[in-house]
Amino acid sequence: MTPSLDRRQLIGTGLSAALASPLLAAPRSFRKADSCIFLWLGGGMGQMDTFDPKAVGDSSRPGKPGSLYGSIPTCVPGVRVCEHLPQMARLMDRVTAVRTVNHKVVDEHAFATNLVHTGRMIGGNVTYPSIGSLVAHTRGAGTSDVPAYMLIGYPNVSRGPGFLGARASYVYLTDTETGPSGFSRPASVDASRAHAREVLLKGLVGDSPSGTSLASYRQAQEQALRLSGPAFLRHFDLKTESAEVRSSYGGEFGQRCLLARRLAESGVRFIEVSHNLNFLNGTGWDVHNEGIRNQHLLIRELDTALSALLIDLEQRGLLDSTLVVVATEFGRPPEFDGRGGRGHQGSAFTMVLAGGGLRHRGVYGVTDDSGKKIIEGAVSIPDFHATILAAMGVDPALELMDGTRPVPVTDGGKPLFVLMG
Repeated sequence: MTPSLDRRQLIGTGLSAALASPLLAAPRSFRKADSCIFLWLGGGMGQMDTFDPKAVGDSSRPGKPGSLYGSIPTCVPGVRVCEHLPQMARLMDRVTAVRTVNHKVVDEHAFATNLVHTGRMIGGNVTYPSIGSLVAHTRGAGTSDVPAYMLIGYPNVSRGPGFLGARASYVYLTDTETGPSGFSRPASVDASRAHAREVLLKGLVGDSPSGTSLASYRQAQEQALRLSGPAFLRHFDLKTESAEVRSSYGGEFGQRCLLARRLAESGVRFIEVSHNLNFLNGTGWDVHNEGIRNQHLLIRELDTALSALLIDLEQRGLLDSTLVVVATEFGRPPEFDGRGGRGHQGSAFTMVLAGGGLRHRGVYGVTDDSGKKIIEGAVSIPDFHATILAAMGVDPALELMDGTRPVPVTDGGKPLFVLMG
């Protein structure tokens, strides 16, 4: 078994020449995907147990590091993935697993989560916007009937608009069965009473000067009122999908991905889907100690949901116009801890890009046999953000204003234009 991609395989598949060429040269033009579905695997997806497999280790002997599972070939020659990703193995020509993402924040989940979402460390007196808010702010919603940014999961400041203000924030929900809370009028409030409340609210916020916090709040309230009708809420009725389609996506995480497809189709520009409820393995992707024992169930759930999403988008003619991202705050080291689990690793880990009109290649970047060191093609978090923005038609060199202070949309990030042609 040769689970990792070595230099000879790279040459054989034509990847080596591309990796050796200037990857961050200026492009002729940016891509312009219509929407982005951002799948968030909170806790830290282990790269060697998913998209960057290595020689199999032994979790009962901490002295023998390596992958926990065997690997399988994919439809891309020379590229292998974990044996628990068989459906994704057949779709890797629509995918680029970026194996060489890296940062130095490994000890604290919240700080790493913030870094991956905003592209910057917390510091100073600036609250930076998330990648979702950046896309929402620069591209806006596809139609006036939907918000630009939706979060399927728990809200927090890392996903928020930062200095961009409320207009660039998200609408969120945690239950795919009920949709966003607060958008349906209570049965006790009839139309006339609701109108009276709207008039009162308008009187309170008034015609606030443009650019003020109150004006931003008023605009967000106006959008909320527009979205409270049936035209928006119908997108959350998954029962209108065929039983075959719903079944193909699998359980709750899959249903979230199905909802994300519906929202993207309706014109929502950025949808984050958190894989953080009802974990099949009991602990999620943060597989310390015994938490790793049923990690394979989580990987299989990802395989089912992600492959169904890509196939569904492709069959609807939406894959080229929808960028799908699989992101996580850091990876896991090849060594096992004393009880068979894994710690945190930021020196090299994997995040995934699919669709979006990119020139996919199965994988990008090469790590060493342990998966700890980058051999070729290092990608910083700002570089990964710049790649998402460029694919969405946003200039990664764009500067936004925090008051009178210009703030670039990335912290010096350069896109992987090799994926864009």
